[in-house]
Amino acid sequence: MQKKKYDLEERLIDFAVDVIFFIESLPNTKAATHLGGQLLRSGTSPSLNYGEAKSAESKNDFLHKMKVCLKELRESYNCLRIWIEQRFTSQNNKLKS
Repeated sequence: MQKKKYDLEERLIDFAVDVIFFIESLPNTKAATHLGGQLLRSGTSPSLNYGEAKSAESKNDFLHKMKVCLKELRESYNCLRIWIEQRFTSQNNKLKS
């Protein structure tokens, strides 16, 4: 079976795997543990919820499950933004010292 170029399920699984690798690379700090846990949950959830959405019992059920996927992706995005901002701020503080 040929893989579709834009197969959402495959892309969500790839994202979940990337999130796992990123989380495993984080330092052992309180902030990394906290944000890492959040990102691990929200970053792996969309692929699982999408699998459920594909088996939805109705159009409304499908839409609801897809909205859950979107909410989790937004949470992941915000976790990554916090991490990037924190890293950027830390680098600027080091340069000022």
